[in-house]
Amino acid sequence: MHNGRWGRLICLAVLLCVQNCEAFASFELSTTSSRFTSNISKTRQFHTRVHSASDALPITNQPPKQKEDQKSVGTSSAAQWHQHRRQKMLAIYSSKILPLEQQSHGLFVGLPLLILSNFSLAYLAIRSASLTVPQIAAMAFPASIFSLWQLQILHDALHSSLLPKPTLNNPSKFMRKIIKHRKKIQKFILFFGSMPSAFGYYLYLQYGHLTHHKSLGDPDKVSLATLFNSNQKNFEDGDVLFTAHRMKLLGEIGPTFKLTWPKERTITMSISKSGFSLWKEGHPIRNALAFTSSFMFERIMLIMNDFIVALAGKNFFFPNKPIEFHKECANYCRWAVFVRLALCFVAKSWKPLIFLYFAETLWSIPPHPACAMFITNHGSKEDKDSENGGCIPSSSTYAGKWYSLMTLGTNYHVEHHDFPTMPLHKLGKLREIAPEFYRGNERDNVFGIMKKTFGKPDFYACMNANNISGS
Repeated sequence: MHNGRWGRLICLAVLLCVQNCEAFASFELSTTSSRFTSNISKTRQFHTRVHSASDALPITNQPPKQKEDQKSVGTSSAAQWHQHRRQKMLAIYSSKILPLEQQSHGLFVGLPLLILSNFSLAYLAIRSASLTVPQIAAMAFPASIFSLWQLQILHDALHSSLLPKPTLNNPSKFMRKIIKHRKKIQKFILFFGSMPSAFGYYLYLQYGHLTHHKSLGDPDKVSLATLFNSNQKNFEDGDVLFTAHRMKLLGEIGPTFKLTWPKERTITMSISKSGFSLWKEGHPIRNALAFTSSFMFERIMLIMNDFIVALAGKNFFFPNKPIEFHKECANYCRWAVFVRLALCFVAKSWKPLIFLYFAETLWSIPPHPACAMFITNHGSKEDKDSENGGCIPSSSTYAGKWYSLMTLGTNYHVEHHDFPTMPLHKLGKLREIAPEFYRGNERDNVFGIMKKTFGKPDFYACMNANNISGS
């Protein structure tokens, strides 16, 4: 009862802020909200589109005509793998799965945890002023869970599973008011809920995550060159920005810059691929150090880039993107930088920025236990159990209830791609409902997973599936 009351009070406060915050209108809420709504609508169409399921779940070699049909649909083989699984599960368990997807939400779970996480990050950032840098790193190691929770809850907001859905049966008057304004509230939460941060998750979620569900592993779309040189508002697959540090990718690298001094020329560089080029198969410690170095260094560059974008009004890493992309980047960076500087002002120190940097990065790198699910969520696992062979493009990490709580359900990655609009705290129930579609009750060793993954890197999301299937 107390949790429900607090949840209602919190959500009502957010609703009042959305209705009365004139500052929010300054970054063109009506325009960006409609764009955001369009993205959500497209995603729903994508998740509910019915495809004829193949007899085998894994991705297998297909005739050229089928591959052309896939391109006309616009979804990758890896994305269709999840669509086929979804269709088969619903054919058997729709009476149990659909209520979880359509009736459940994270209003009284995710929203209070998001507020707790953000206040904790702000408080600890201010308190870090009295600590040394090594002490800040030590404190940020466990505190990085708050940053991971921030990401996961914002991720739920993006997928329209944080707030009550229009499909909710017999909503109360309070719920009906939330549903009526849910698009504005979602936008508000996604934007301001990503603060405080050192570089933040908003731009990735806003422009790169929904397309990730549609294009993961597509060799024609998923490359660094395509991502950085694209003239589309959305990233073709925003996850490439992370996976390039630790997985094999097809295609050219990026970004490419045009220099005019001392003479006109172009230069192409990639921090992620430079780090990945240092990997050596069979040397997990060396590879983990290379990954950590490139990942951490790139995040420092992102922090610096936020200040540049806030001042210049343009993200120079994506020169071909439309003006609305750059306006949104600039607007977010100005708000985010303002919050960071405000924390530094209150603490009378620059150390809050250091704390936030560690909090956002440490959960992603070894030896943090959460790293195991982050680095393995989209590998290229050969399916040895299927008669047709093939490649499995996604994986979950099952390391016990405490691990699921620590990662706030981020470890259920196969489940999430099967049912993207299901709230984070309901994903674990899919294994109970449809056990034949997921791995059994074995308990994963997270440190063993890290050793194996860093010892031998995979291709990203079966983008080289034909070669793997034929091996």
